Amino acid sequence: MMSPIVLVPARLAATRLPRKPLADVAGVPMIVQVWRRAREADVGPVVVATDDAAICAAVRDHGGVAVMTRDDHPSGSDRIFEALGLVDPDGRHDVVVNIQGDLPTIDPASVRAAIRPLDERNVDIATLAAEIVRAEERTNPNVVKVVGSPIGPTRLRALYFTRATAPHGDGPLYHHIGLYAYRRAALARFVGLPPSTLERRERLEQLRALEAGMRIDVEIVATVPLGVDTPEDLERARAILGRGA
Repeated sequence: MMSPIVLVPARLAATRLPRKPLADVAGVPMIVQVWRRAREADVGPVVVATDDAAICAAVRDHGGVAVMTRDDHPSGSDRIFEALGLVDPDGRHDVVVNIQGDLPTIDPASVRAAIRPLDERNVDIATLAAEIVRAEERTNPNVVKVVGSPIGPTRLRALYFTRATAPHGDGPLYHHIGLYAYRRAALARFVGLPPSTLERRERLEQLRALEAGMRIDVEIVATVPLGVDTPEDLERARAILGRGA
């Protein structure tokens, strides 16, 4: 039986929306809303991993758990790996769920769905996608697409991730959702790998795992959660969860 832990990486250094983890959403900092959604998923303990004392204090002030990490990590994956060693040095948790700190409206059911592919022993990493329904997203390079082989009614085995419109021809396209569930050993291997050729070209970290021969399975869910990157996104999040300040 799996024993997951949920880790939420967060930092203040965002260019389009400065200090966004601390932005007010329905009366609390956005990072607290993300922590609450992760708690509501009820898959395991939830810890925020950050390099900023203000984020750490905000989470703790609202009853959450946060741990301070180094400030030189190149990615959230590296940050959660450090945090995992700090909060679970004895290896009690064998699955690590990485929820980005800018997803205040993430559906707790989607968090639970992300773990399901790991029931298959050969899967190293699990993630999510939703079918693209808006025509403009099909050609938008900011919408990452999953190219995969169907292996069940709601599951794909990932063959590639791309910013291009793919695959060609008739059939659905899938919008990748950047929420991951790693086997602990897979996360350790992943962060130890150097950036790969296709990862650099597409600017998609998950391609490093595929190029190294790791298996990524994708659970298909109904909707894409709102990622908060701009002031307009923040207003949408406030409208969904309640106005706040």
